[in-house]
Amino acid sequence: MEPITIDYKGYTITTDKSLMIVKDIHQWLSTEAYWCKNIPLHIVQTAFNNSYCIGVIKDGKQIGYARFITDYAVFAYLADVYVKEPHRGIGLSKKMMDILMNLDWVKTLRGISLATLNAHGLYEQYGFEVHKNPDRIMNIARPNIYGDMNNPCS
Repeated sequence: MEPITIDYKGYTITTDKSLMIVKDIHQWLSTEAYWCKNIPLHIVQTAFNNSYCIGVIKDGKQIGYARFITDYAVFAYLADVYVKEPHRGIGLSKKMMDILMNLDWVKTLRGISLATLNAHGLYEQYGFEVHKNPDRIMNIARPNIYGDMNNPCS
């Protein structure tokens, strides 16, 4: 797949992993993300390597990010979506979602899932809805796994 890179309101939005800054992504996820505080760098790097990623770059810094965990054929899970606080409110999350949801391979997926605490309005614009059969969904949740690891974030 050919990477996509666009200029948007003075920001670079890209799916080109070579332009993204994993240490910046790790810094935000490990200190700001309610879903993965204290996540180690090596786990962020592995997740990055094995996902379809999109990032927002400004002045050489990674200020936004999202990734699909996917088989590229049937299913994707949208994860780790963020835009740093000072850059919110100008449509960067929406532009990332526009790009992701309009990829040809994404349009043919049978299912796309995500979990969110407070961004339902954003995702509803792209067709996401509360699961119709929550009694069929099961998971293993380990919310404190990174805080319990012996390896400190680095």
